[in-house]
Amino acid sequence: MSRHEHFEEVSPEVGILDEEAFAEAFEEDPDEALALLADLVGATDRELAELARRLAGQLMEVVARQGPTRRGIGRLVSAPLGSADGDIDLDRSMDGLVGLGTGVPPAHEDLRVTTWERSDAALCLLVDRSGSMAGDRLASAAITAAAVAHRASRDCSVVCFSDSSVVVTAQDEDRAVTDVVADVLSLSGFGITDLGLALRTAARQLGRSTAGRRIAVLMSDCRATTGGDPLPHAAGIDELVVLAPEGDTADAEALAEAIGARWTSLAGPSDVPAALDRVLGT
Repeated sequence: MSRHEHFEEVSPEVGILDEEAFAEAFEEDPDEALALLADLVGATDRELAELARRLAGQLMEVVARQGPTRRGIGRLVSAPLGSADGDIDLDRSMDGLVGLGTGVPPAHEDLRVTTWERSDAALCLLVDRSGSMAGDRLASAAITAAAVAHRASRDCSVVCFSDSSVVVTAQDEDRAVTDVVADVLSLSGFGITDLGLALRTAARQLGRSTAGRRIAVLMSDCRATTGGDPLPHAAGIDELVVLAPEGDTADAEALAEAIGARWTSLAGPSDVPAALDRVLGT
């Protein structure tokens, strides 16, 4: 814990977690505080670890719901004026608007607005647990799991993978978000990276869903070190988006470009809601 600046203030004695000190640390630097909390869940002091687990289960779900994120997933569509809220769709309303220059008001049916159309969607989160799995990386994974559950609570799954896969929660399983967060935080880094295995596992999970959109969210640097070329396995997934760690996105960008997937970089735990907005649409 020596790499965490506020550790001694947050846990001044064995078995103690000072929530006021943690709140001050969180206000000063949310990402550093969340990374500390994630590491505390794995502390050898079991009383401290249990206190951290309870706090993490609550706080990370709150962080997952922050920002501009809207519940659900949608897309921009054009709709008749009056049937939905939104901004005027200038391209689709041009025929009606050209009459304004001559003093002729446009007919109501000639005007359209751009609005968000909501649709049921299934999500499968794939968390790369190969290599180091601690601190901000672990906190980001836990918050992303909570955010996925928030967006698709009735149809989501979480899978952690390296050269093997662990289904934390299955597509047709109903689990409390706090329990899913706790299980993700309990995972340590292990093994090498088999992206093909991850994609096949996602395809099986999403295959249980009847949703109109079935999306795999791959949280990885996408540097495959075993299992061969992952590209053929992406064919089994309807829609794939990628969250890559900031500063290490080259392989993720190449994979996304090869299969036509959307991707974005993830700056840290507190960036999770906005990053999901960027790749999923809100």
